[in-house]
Amino acid sequence: MKIQILVAFILFSLQNYGQDTYCNKDVIEESYILPKNDIENYSKYDFSNLWLQTENDFIYGIIGDEYQRILVKFIFVERSLNGSNEYLIYGKSSVKSTVCDFVGKITIVKIQELKDQKFGVDEEYKNSGIKSQGLLTAKYELFENKDQNDSGVFSGILQSTWYLDSDDKIKYNDIDSNADGYFNNAFVGTWKMYNSNIKKVCNWGDYRVPWAKCDFDIGAGEFSVSEKYIRNGWWIKPKKEWWK
Repeated sequence: MKIQILVAFILFSLQNYGQDTYCNKDVIEESYILPKNDIENYSKYDFSNLWLQTENDFIYGIIGDEYQRILVKFIFVERSLNGSNEYLIYGKSSVKSTVCDFVGKITIVKIQELKDQKFGVDEEYKNSGIKSQGLLTAKYELFENKDQNDSGVFSGILQSTWYLDSDDKIKYNDIDSNADGYFNNAFVGTWKMYNSNIKKVCNWGDYRVPWAKCDFDIGAGEFSVSEKYIRNGWWIKPKKEWWK
């Protein structure tokens, strides 16, 4: 119950702060989602594949008020044996020339179904046997290695879209990935340095950066950083498989 209250408070705070200046706030519009939390009915399913699907070239992140580019890579995701809604994470982050390992967890706190299913352009998925579609909300905590330079803790709220296929498997919902403005796996929160008061906004997601100022991403059909922010690491093409 305490976790659900925390999530509700954070989301309420985001929704009521800077409505006119922040974009990419919802992976699915609230009006499309059933209000009921169906987490008990979906706890038997494994959602771990949702966070390993997207190629790293299309995962974009910001850290700090200047929107310095951060790269985040999940290398390993596994459902916890001790909690059906908890997922163990191992990955790496990179800011400028600093690369850090991190471990942590994602804890699902809410699962909601869509009111009406979507089947893509020309309803190409209509006969594919999809049983349901929806949105999950989770909290996350990711702890960078304290022995590495400039390390700290990522924490915040995650929202991801999914669908249940004909084989009763949870799948990453990319049915509308060709639509303008599509994004998924929206991580919205902060990064706090160990043993310090330094705390920075840190958001990342698939195909777009969630909850970023509207003057940051000026792309219509796809992600595109404005000239104002390009100098903050966005003009550099990351080394392929930089996490290895």
